[in-house]
Amino acid sequence: MKNTKKLLTPMFLVLIGLATLSFMAKETISLRLHPEQGKSYTVNSKATSMSLMEVQGQTINMTQTMETNQSFSVKETNDTQSVFESQIESLKMSISQMGMKFEYDSEHPEKTSPMIADQTKELEKSIKKPSNLTYDAMGNIVSEKEEASMNTLGNVIIKMPEEPVSVGSTWTTSSTQGVSDSEFTVEFTYTVTSISKKSIDVSFKGNILKNNDNITGNYNGTASINPATGLVTKSNTKSNVSMTISQQGLSIPMTINGNSTVTVTEK
Repeated sequence: MKNTKKLLTPMFLVLIGLATLSFMAKETISLRLHPEQGKSYTVNSKATSMSLMEVQGQTINMTQTMETNQSFSVKETNDTQSVFESQIESLKMSISQMGMKFEYDSEHPEKTSPMIADQTKELEKSIKKPSNLTYDAMGNIVSEKEEASMNTLGNVIIKMPEEPVSVGSTWTTSSTQGVSDSEFTVEFTYTVTSISKKSIDVSFKGNILKNNDNITGNYNGTASINPATGLVTKSNTKSNVSMTISQQGLSIPMTINGNSTVTVTEK
């Protein structure tokens, strides 16, 4: 009898373990944008890119870093849509090229490098200027003002799948991206890697769709989504883009490798 009990106990534990795994494998959740009204958040975004250009047989390297602090609050929300107020709080930028370094800090604009003064004037138009943005429950932007281009919440709100998801589920979306004054469409495929009460973790890959500007490239990364609100809490993205730009009558091949991180915290 003692030997029988010793055999039954581990078998019982194995059966319990299999039942638990079966339950976890079937766990599904519907992803929807439903933030809590009145809540406020801060978004810290850091991006670094390295560009390689071939100009008349000479290779030119350029490194650019940018850090943006953004805030947004939930003004209204219901089952179909949410209204946010968003604004850029501060922005820092640094460009290194051919042994020279140019810097900009929105909190100290008087120190702006003269060579990039015209470029930063456009950035300053969006700083400390709140905009209202409306998104539907699936993460699609419904309305925005033209001047809200930098205030959009594309790093915090992603387009969500119609069907409930579980670990291993995938869905595909598309979004507009911009590099070096060129816009293109990227098709992203998201894959759910884990689900818990606090986070839905996904990995994603993106490919640039064919266009007339002869731009190619891909994206990949990871993101964590709050299942209660549908808001991204953190993400990391790597990108590789190849294109040809026209400058002073020359066609210049360019390759851009980038890395960006986003962290969202509740105030």
